[in-house]
Amino acid sequence: MPSTVEKLSSTRAKLTIEVPFADLTPAIHKAYRDLASQVSIPGFRKGHVPPGMIDARVGRMSVVSEALNAMLPDIYAQALEAHSLAPLGQPEIELTTLEDGKDVELTAEVDIVPDFDLPDFSTMEVTVAPIKDLDEEVASRVEILKERFAEAADVDRAAEAGDQVHINLVATQNGEILPDGTAEGLTYVIGSGAMLEGLDEAVTGCQAGDERTFVSTLAGGQHEGELADVAVTVTKVQQRTLPEVDDEFAQMVSQFDSADDMLADLRKSVQQMGVYDQLSSARTKILDTMLDMAPFDIPEGIVNDEVASRTAQLTEQLKSMGATLEDYLAQMGDPLATTAEEFAERTHASVERGIRAEILLSKLADEVKTTVNQEDLTNFIFHKAQENGTTAEQELQHMQEHNHLSEWMSQIRQSKALDSVVVRAKVTDTNGAVVDVASVLMPPAPAEE
Repeated sequence: MPSTVEKLSSTRAKLTIEVPFADLTPAIHKAYRDLASQVSIPGFRKGHVPPGMIDARVGRMSVVSEALNAMLPDIYAQALEAHSLAPLGQPEIELTTLEDGKDVELTAEVDIVPDFDLPDFSTMEVTVAPIKDLDEEVASRVEILKERFAEAADVDRAAEAGDQVHINLVATQNGEILPDGTAEGLTYVIGSGAMLEGLDEAVTGCQAGDERTFVSTLAGGQHEGELADVAVTVTKVQQRTLPEVDDEFAQMVSQFDSADDMLADLRKSVQQMGVYDQLSSARTKILDTMLDMAPFDIPEGIVNDEVASRTAQLTEQLKSMGATLEDYLAQMGDPLATTAEEFAERTHASVERGIRAEILLSKLADEVKTTVNQEDLTNFIFHKAQENGTTAEQELQHMQEHNHLSEWMSQIRQSKALDSVVVRAKVTDTNGAVVDVASVLMPPAPAEE
């Protein structure tokens, strides 16, 4: 089908397409067959209504229009391919000529991926944070495990730091108990700072049956963020005993039989997570540098539509929870986005960066001929399951139900294109040590037996 293209700007094009009427004939015949099975006309069985009767009932041009609409996706796709255009968003299509027996002419205006050149990304250098002290990280994780499996025994004495107390709370303002201001049967470890500010000081020194009152800022409910008088009653004091890190402990908290094996595996896991954190940071910084090196325009309308969609979705979710966008921003505590206007600006910048990254990495993937295989998709699904706390089967079902295959394959392809740059970059930590990201992205193949 003959077509021409007019570049309205670097990010928008207008296609003018001619469709020979003869090319519509098969679609017109199909439209007649479909309508014949739908309309009811006395004297004719469904599916056997002649075209002339259909023309009299719905009009010949209605049939032609239906046939053209059925063909439009293919017509549009062929024109895009003929002019090597990559669309962003949906086109605005206008029929300029549609007459029975005559060639059809239509125009399609659409935002497009801009044409730009890729710079040389082979000499990139970035700096990332060093891996945290392994001894400290392992010790911290062991402490968390010990806390989780601590034993508590009732004691008849005043509560001390590290003890576990059972408490009831009542929050009031001006002597009135607040809605959702009471809680009973709570357990709290003194010194953890995990509940209300001032609670540690209030319960320290208390015995079972003691009551204290303190002023604190409420952390939830209708009066979140407001000051209130809080009465705390201690109903039980327990001394906590942390387990020893021995073989019995290792068998209780892990799959290992000895403490040495458990600690060695924990150290290996902490080190591996540190390396992956460095890799993630390097990928983000390298992508930011790539975007700075390859400036190009993107359609503002595409960005604004996505910002509006995300904001509306979040606002609707918050509304169903009885909260507002301002409540959400206050809870997030982001100093750069405390108002709806600042949130919109942050969202706009994030969306714009995301769209630019997709365009850049897709172009890079074309240039370096990046491919995606079944193993890549399988690894991607397992990774999503790990991130979302689901199973690979659930993610696969979600992909099929929501038709995400093409989207996910595109994400994998873009990620692999980025990695082709990352493995060639020089990555060092702030201490000057070289980070071997290539060994993480492309681990050595297992030796053959």
